[in-house]
Amino acid sequence: MFRTLLLGVITTALFAAGAARAQDRPADQRQRLLELAYALGESHALRQGCEGEGDQYWRARMMRLVQVERPGPTLETQLRERFNAGFVVQRAAYPGCDEASHEAEARAARRGQALALKLSRSTIQVRREAPAPDSVADDEAAR
Repeated sequence: MFRTLLLGVITTALFAAGAARAQDRPADQRQRLLELAYALGESHALRQGCEGEGDQYWRARMMRLVQVERPGPTLETQLRERFNAGFVVQRAAYPGCDEASHEAEARAARRGQALALKLSRSTIQVRREAPAPDSVADDEAAR
């Protein structure tokens, strides 16, 4: 249940930004993206602990986050590092699948959900270039 809810919220957050790039986000939103990457890494480790090493569910979501946000090289590196850090911490704390790992997964999902909701509520102004002043076209189709 938490996975489905978190996935829906993350998807909403990813597409709310539209054509904006991650580095165009204010610093607080970039920080939320980093925290979301960490939560995704935690979720990935916890899910793999129960589903097996071949499970790439949350890694695929992280890759989609990077694809949609289109971060610059520095931010992309930071996002990947945060994902990996979250993974390492939870893999060390919960090497197997038990009740405690399921509870940790639910906590990570709630945290990720809250971050994704905050990101989805943020609005980003995307500056669109005005047509060239020498344009004689009346509309987009004429260009």
